[in-house]
Amino acid sequence: MSFPDEHELHKRRFGRNLGLGLVLAAFVTLVFGMTIAKVSDERFAVPTNEVAN
Repeated sequence: MSFPDEHELHKRRFGRNLGLGLVLAAFVTLVFGMTIAKVSDERFAVPTNEVAN
């Protein structure tokens, strides 16, 4: 007994899901890269809570 053939709707849905997944992965990579670039900048410093008199 074999599995029935996949319906055409499922093939199209898989294609859309794959495309959306790739776009989402590219966006996450872009945001991560921008974060690394900002943090690795020499002028970047974590603010301190020192009170100036």
